[in-house]
Amino acid sequence: MSSLFFFLFLIIGVGLLFLFAWSLRRPKKLPGLEKTGGPLEEINRHHVTYLPQIRQALAVVDREYLQAKAGNKLARRVEQERKKIALSYLVALHSDFQKLLRLAKAIAVLSPEVIAVQEFERVRLTVEFYYRFQMIRMRLILGTAALPQLSGLSNMVSGLTVQIETAMRDLGERAAVAAELASSLDRRANVT
Repeated sequence: MSSLFFFLFLIIGVGLLFLFAWSLRRPKKLPGLEKTGGPLEEINRHHVTYLPQIRQALAVVDREYLQAKAGNKLARRVEQERKKIALSYLVALHSDFQKLLRLAKAIAVLSPEVIAVQEFERVRLTVEFYYRFQMIRMRLILGTAALPQLSGLSNMVSGLTVQIETAMRDLGERAAVAAELASSLDRRANVT
């Protein structure tokens, strides 16, 4: 009896290790998601623009309506296509987050008053994003709708976008003040 529990425990452990290793792999590149080096405004609009459609596609009410009107076979086919679309959206959200992180690193280099607490916050946010990303991805693959979590992840990216826009605006204002100060010093030097 105890050997049965041991083997059962061993099988569950190996299965969990396999799932963990599988969740750490990089998501495959999906067609139609080429990298763009566009401005910050484009980063924010990618996920915000399509979130309502993704919400509707994953809604239980929409699924039930489709089953009632079109039948189970077509409903399953549409469900698979919607899952692919939701996964594409998740990959695009991941891409937006990576772009924002690169931009945040650039701002940190240009901003001398970035302190360790802000850097730690960026690392914490990155870990939280990747954990939530993998959990939502697994739920989508397994077929359990992850609508509230997907909205939360989108809100996380939007919040980071706002923080970066604020930091860029502050950095721009400081650069303008420094340029004005240098200009006024040059004018004084030329007058005397």
